[in-house]
Amino acid sequence: MLYHVDMTSATPENKETPEERKKREAREQWALEISERVRPAMTKLYVMYFRLASQSELTGPQLSIMTRLQDHGPARISRIAEEEGIQMPTASNALHQLEVRGMVQRVRDIDDRRGVRVDLTPLGHEELVRVGKERDNYFAQMLSTLDEDQLKQAEAFVDVVQALAERYNSDLNKPKSAGHADQS
Repeated sequence: MLYHVDMTSATPENKETPEERKKREAREQWALEISERVRPAMTKLYVMYFRLASQSELTGPQLSIMTRLQDHGPARISRIAEEEGIQMPTASNALHQLEVRGMVQRVRDIDDRRGVRVDLTPLGHEELVRVGKERDNYFAQMLSTLDEDQLKQAEAFVDVVQALAERYNSDLNKPKSAGHADQS
């Protein structure tokens, strides 16, 4: 019996029949073909979008950390680094910059008084909302250049992008793949 988890490792929990392997390999090949077609355009859009959105004083990684704190509440720096897929010193530096600007604050860990968690401040929440609206408007400007049929296609693509964002783990080598037993 064949095993498959993430194209690089196998475990007994993820047994795969020859038919399942063939389907998975076909899906992976199809995904590669789609990727080869869409990645260059996504790179161009990414650069253009962030050139427009660069007027904010907050960086993309800082906004990502702040959004994570808003969505999941206070967290230890080690947890933030893990979830963001960055090193501890990078997370610590980003959080220090946000703390100096009043966007986050350190709070005692209620489960372990020796530990410290980082939480979003009211000012941080306000800034996250403001920058989010600003960036929504920039992206809407880009989308408004499409015709009606293209906008309908873009709307249908929203669910795909959201599913991809939810499935993709912060460990960049281990995306959570549809159709596999490991969906933790």
